[in-house]
Amino acid sequence: MQKKARLIAFYLPQYHPIPENDEWWGKGFTEWTNVAKAKPLFHGHYQPHLPADLGFYDLRVPESRQAQADIAKKYGIEGFCYWHYWFGNGKRPLARPFNEVVNSTEPDFPFCLAWANESWSGIWHGSPDRILIEQTYPGEEDYENHFYSLLKAFKDKRYILVNNKLLFLVYCPKELPNSKEYTDLWRKLADREGLPGFHFVGVSDGGWNPLENGFNAVVQDSPFACLANYNSLFIRLLKIIGLDIIKNNILKKPRIHHYKDLVDLLKNQKLEDIEYPLVIPNWDNTPRSGLNGLVLDKSTPELFEEMLKDALSLVKNKSIENNLIFVKSWNEWAEGNYLEPDKKFGFGYLEVINRNIFY
Repeated sequence: MQKKARLIAFYLPQYHPIPENDEWWGKGFTEWTNVAKAKPLFHGHYQPHLPADLGFYDLRVPESRQAQADIAKKYGIEGFCYWHYWFGNGKRPLARPFNEVVNSTEPDFPFCLAWANESWSGIWHGSPDRILIEQTYPGEEDYENHFYSLLKAFKDKRYILVNNKLLFLVYCPKELPNSKEYTDLWRKLADREGLPGFHFVGVSDGGWNPLENGFNAVVQDSPFACLANYNSLFIRLLKIIGLDIIKNNILKKPRIHHYKDLVDLLKNQKLEDIEYPLVIPNWDNTPRSGLNGLVLDKSTPELFEEMLKDALSLVKNKSIENNLIFVKSWNEWAEGNYLEPDKKFGFGYLEVINRNIFY
């Protein structure tokens, strides 16, 4: 069957212990730690979000990675976009699952990478000034070392191509000291190593031109940011009239928006040729951040179907090579942001994809 679009799902690797998380949050910490202890924070709040068929998996286990790929493929996802961390000078936490995917050649399922180039802090745990790992950009030599650390992946037959170029995303392209210097160098290194080159995509909340900065395209994260900014304006207004909601926790609730508001907002979205749509099945990061979190309340597979159909309409006139839609996300459970089956909706979100992605 032919697909109407190429759905690429962001994939979080934080489902295995690492020394850094052991030190910061306690021995054996993984994403599941916060997921399992989550509690409702307001009337009707859906928490905890618990996995169904895949269970509380450990990504060091090959069978878990294979089961994820089997499900994703069955329901119409083209591939996973693994969040990748490189903090400079070779510091690369959470690399084990992806390294094992590359080295083992399993699962036989397409992938690409997204560089999550931002510092890790304690912001979601009430300590925004606590920097856990700082994102650094030491310079050209470090860019080259970064490239060669991923060369085996770039040469893998499973790596996703767009217009015969390696698809590589950067989460915070505006944070790069000189983005064109970085992209030019990687293109030069790709040519040296016999690679087909790169299709660089930046993730942005608006006001950033990819072509002027050495990139080929952008994923517009702005609809999601709009809701958050709207709520921030409301909080600032309360502060002006003397109600410090953050300090005094007056409302005793996280920031809440209706998921349907986001769906309706996206109906008016228009994208340029160099922009890719982003669809979000659900969002609730209170397991990580408690009352500092943001909730897109009352998400359902039916509402997600509306969002997906709108995204499909935005790419219907693009070439089959370039009609990408990014899904945020496959498995970010502590942010309540996932496609994997859960106890409440089962395979509902995946079934939406399956019945809409094929001709």
